[in-house]
Amino acid sequence: MRIALDVMGGDHAPTANLNGAKLAIQSLPEIQRLYLVGHEDAIKKHLDDQWARHDKIEVVHAGETVAMNESPAKAIRRKKNSSISIATDLVKDGTCQALVSAGNTGAAVAAATIKLRNLPGVERAGIASPFPNEHGQCNIVDAGANPEAKPLHLLQYAVMGAVYSKHVLGKKSPRVGLMSVGTEDEKGTELTREVFAMLKESNLNFIGNIEGHDLFESEIDVIVCDGFTGNVMLKSCEATASIMGKWIKQEIIKSPLRKLGATLLKSAFKTAMGRGSYEAYGGSPLLGINGTCIIAHGGSSALAIKNALRVAAETVSHRVNPHIEEEIAKLCIPQSTHA
Repeated sequence: MRIALDVMGGDHAPTANLNGAKLAIQSLPEIQRLYLVGHEDAIKKHLDDQWARHDKIEVVHAGETVAMNESPAKAIRRKKNSSISIATDLVKDGTCQALVSAGNTGAAVAAATIKLRNLPGVERAGIASPFPNEHGQCNIVDAGANPEAKPLHLLQYAVMGAVYSKHVLGKKSPRVGLMSVGTEDEKGTELTREVFAMLKESNLNFIGNIEGHDLFESEIDVIVCDGFTGNVMLKSCEATASIMGKWIKQEIIKSPLRKLGATLLKSAFKTAMGRGSYEAYGGSPLLGINGTCIIAHGGSSALAIKNALRVAAETVSHRVNPHIEEEIAKLCIPQSTHA
């Protein structure tokens, strides 16, 4: 397995990315070679001689970096030597089988879409973002790649999400739900109502419309929505978890008795927080492109980067793209849905 890592992407680059690369080399034997893409001087500054000479590591110089606040499309056009562009080129020319980036999400999507193109039959790529609930891991598709989706796009997100859930997560018959404002068939916008009808006629295990509370409570494997809705949901849930943790800490320190209780419950708190931590899930695959691109959280730690590299290896080894091509080819789409 050969993977390119955008070393300069993310809030804690390059240190967290390089430490994550070390963890991956130590714990993921399926990685045969890891290409560290970024400014050569910055990389070598953070790698000791032993790691710099490691037979599984190759440093690829990239003189430019795409900042988190840059326009994705402009950055990809103007910064040909950015770390995300060069990492994507390594997949395009066959040097690598996958790439991982914790940098500008829009730039990663733009680079993958422009340089690698979509798989045959796929109209729009979608980000499959892992989301923990009472029954395990489900995936939100799309979590931000395509804010202005059409019905056909959402139908294909459902298919691609189900493929990923089946072949990577081991779900025999993935349960697919459509995010809406009510569970009744007629609820939702014109977009969701049209998608509902298409999903109902598909061969997917479609359980119908779902609401916000279903994210946490219901047994579901694939949550289908447009990229705007998915991204808002993810960031809202992430912010809620963060502020709840802060409020609990503020209340605990107000009383010595509460502090004692918190000490006794420390392991329970740690386990509960771990269930929802993005570090354990690593990264989100951009499904539908002719290659493998894993988008990691912007604040990724070394552990998160290691797990993002694991997700990349799993996506390739389980042949997700060939399975997506096969399932997309089976869809019978009315011509009107392309409009």
